[in-house]
Amino acid sequence: MSAPATPYLVAESVTVRRGTRLILDDVSLGVHVGDRIGIVGRNGGGKTTLLRTLAGLVVPDDGRVLRTGGTTVGLVSQTDDLPGTTVRDALVGDAADHEWASDPAVRDVMAGLLGDVDASFYRDGLQTPIAAMSGGELRRLALSAALIRRPDVLMLDEPTNHLDLESVAWLAAHLSQWPVGRRALVVVTHDRWLLDRVTDRTWEVVGGSVDAYEGGYAAYVLAKAERQRREAASAAKRRNLLRKELAWLQRGAPARTSKPRFRVDAAETLIADEPPPRDSLALHRVASARLGKTVIDLEDVTVAPAEDVDPVLRGQEFRLGPGERIGLLGPNGAGKTTLLRLLLGGPGVPPVEGFVRRGKTVVPAVLGQQLSDVDADDRVLPWLRRGGDHMVVTTGDDLTASQLLEMFGFTGDAPHKLLGDLSGGERRRLQLLRILLDGPNLLMLDEPTNDLDIETLTVLEDLLDTWPGCLVVVSHDRYFLERVTDDIHAMPGDGTLRHLPRGVDEYLALRSDTVPAAPRPTDTASASDGPTAEDLRQARKAMTRVERQLEKLAAERTRLHEALADAATDPDRLIPLGQELAALEERERDLEAEWLTAAERTEG
Repeated sequence: MSAPATPYLVAESVTVRRGTRLILDDVSLGVHVGDRIGIVGRNGGGKTTLLRTLAGLVVPDDGRVLRTGGTTVGLVSQTDDLPGTTVRDALVGDAADHEWASDPAVRDVMAGLLGDVDASFYRDGLQTPIAAMSGGELRRLALSAALIRRPDVLMLDEPTNHLDLESVAWLAAHLSQWPVGRRALVVVTHDRWLLDRVTDRTWEVVGGSVDAYEGGYAAYVLAKAERQRREAASAAKRRNLLRKELAWLQRGAPARTSKPRFRVDAAETLIADEPPPRDSLALHRVASARLGKTVIDLEDVTVAPAEDVDPVLRGQEFRLGPGERIGLLGPNGAGKTTLLRLLLGGPGVPPVEGFVRRGKTVVPAVLGQQLSDVDADDRVLPWLRRGGDHMVVTTGDDLTASQLLEMFGFTGDAPHKLLGDLSGGERRRLQLLRILLDGPNLLMLDEPTNDLDIETLTVLEDLLDTWPGCLVVVSHDRYFLERVTDDIHAMPGDGTLRHLPRGVDEYLALRSDTVPAAPRPTDTASASDGPTAEDLRQARKAMTRVERQLEKLAAERTRLHEALADAATDPDRLIPLGQELAALEERERDLEAEWLTAAERTEG
């Protein structure tokens, strides 16, 4: 029998209260060497509190958290206080240039998350003041700093916020390799694709308790569905939602998720009678009745977001038919939001060339990234009903405003709350329901998963399956995108709008072909003006020689510090030892300058 894994952190009977509210109730669990744990649960349910308690930033009201001696913990929260005043301070602190710039792992993190990591970045970008950075840039910087420091336990709270699809894919690959066998990973995220890639255990925070499941997100869905099936008191509607998602995961596993860790026969038993998520024929039939044959056609369209700005589309064609579900991808600044505005048909984005044909019965609506202003003194249900009192779905069901509120977690006295008392996630849910009740037949969602937890996303996906209209989705949430759309189009940033039959995988391959790899400090420059092969060989030889000398000086510095400590009360010895140490440090500075000069020669 193998020995149990070494615990890094152990929570014993931890209880955390906020006023009269019980956040964590007598929770006992542990984080061990090699653990990869994903934490799920409703917004406000205690996920972040659990993470911060384990990290030692929240002192429990009862119980305790024990940390094995020497264990280092790194937490990337949703609001990070970064050390120092510059990018360099946050990333590498006062480490000597040769120590970090020669480390491929450090350069890989910088290139994967900070982008455009070329020679100028190492010279100038590292001096960028932290105070001048945007929220998204600060988020990437905090994540990069934590990965570079390689703590024993890495804790991430919504790490994919502000990351695009390429960065999320890089992060998943990095985390899949990074903690194996030694370090531990604990991550709170609503990104289910990331959970399935990097975790093999799941903690669900619900009602103050923490329920543990073996496996990543797909395994968690199966285990919870089985658990609810065995519990006679479980709500049938919620059980069916889990079965529906499990069926989608199982049918699309090779393309959408890693190989499931749960038993295939158990999964197939649960989903044996489960139909596909969407009835495409019923959807097309109802959508055609509402929209006619033409929804939106773009003919040879060239469009720019403003005057004197390069077009984001040049001579492109695009056709959106009744009932179609389209995902739209592209790097930041490629023009995705501009295209949504063009499809929306409002003023301000006329095509420079070509024309747009819209069906006469098209009623478009968009849920943008920014929440619209509302009257803080208005109340939830009356405000919602002003958009409409019901909506009809393809199954023929008539969903009332009150039913929709209950579906999306507005239970108890929540329908009577003041809008000003709602959280950001609650307001986003409410505004989506208001848009649906307004009766559009063309719905455009621009980053709709912001501020939504996994449970709410599951309900939203289920509702969209039977929503009788056309859907265009811009999202960096790969799971959501693949779950609710049937086709992927991309705006790579070169003025084209491309259909990608292989979906997100084809988009990532396209981006890797069109975006050049970020050069490293030791990479060669272009052949036309770069160093010769002999120059490179000599420069790298010099770097190796200097690194060996620096290692010897480091050992000598350690010896001198020990000698100084022994001579603390002997002035006759202190003076020469201090002079020797000063000379050594001067030699170190000269060698570091020599190393940097050699490194610049390798860049050309």
